[in-house]
Amino acid sequence: MSKNFELMQQAEMERQPQTVVIPVDPPRLLSTNGNGLGNGHGNGLDLDRFAREETLKLVQRVFLLQSAEAPRVVMFAGVDPGSGCSRICAQTAEVLAANITGTVCVVDANLRTPSMPEYFGVTNHRGLTDSLLQDGPVRSFAKQVRPNNLWLLSCGALAADSANLLRTEKLNARLRELRQEFDFILMDVPALNHYADAAAVAKLCDGIIMVLEANSTRREAARKMTESLQATNTPILGAVLNKRTFPVPEKLYRRL
Repeated sequence: MSKNFELMQQAEMERQPQTVVIPVDPPRLLSTNGNGLGNGHGNGLDLDRFAREETLKLVQRVFLLQSAEAPRVVMFAGVDPGSGCSRICAQTAEVLAANITGTVCVVDANLRTPSMPEYFGVTNHRGLTDSLLQDGPVRSFAKQVRPNNLWLLSCGALAADSANLLRTEKLNARLRELRQEFDFILMDVPALNHYADAAAVAKLCDGIIMVLEANSTRREAARKMTESLQATNTPILGAVLNKRTFPVPEKLYRRL
């Protein structure tokens, strides 16, 4: 059986969404010889290319459906903290933007540990929380990044009670506005197993991409989160097994 179906067995999902395997970041997986090349089954560039290919599969299977029912507002959520969900969300947005002529907006709704401004190399000046507290068109709170059809609505100014803003009617109104302004909206939220933030956002989205960390996320935790999402009729559009190391050489792994 293909390794790409491994996650579905672990999560025991009744409805099998699309699954991709994203390998561990090269610096965390490979030893280097001083020139950035890894020893053994490949190098960092090979793994980066493989990760991009897997991300493209996710984009094609979830976002580029030849159907009027293709999801436009999708939430990315890890089961546990540290799963790499924010990076997966950002990379998916980049690949999606590079493969369409329309517009994509990343919304950093992870008000617990935001990281999108750092990832895209922009400031956090004016963002999601500001748009929920102030008036003005939502696009004025977003920043254009690369590629040129990709935008970021960063988390914005944070306070002790900022997460409560995700439970207000203003968020619903802003998401309706984002649907009018952009073709696709990808939202990064805190871990499902630690905060209720994701549940507040999920009901406003077209579905969720679950991110699980290889050798870390427990089967029981994934199963409970899946059941909880299904109980609220939240469509599970896909799952990503992140930070997977290769027990066999990559060329052989890809033939399995």
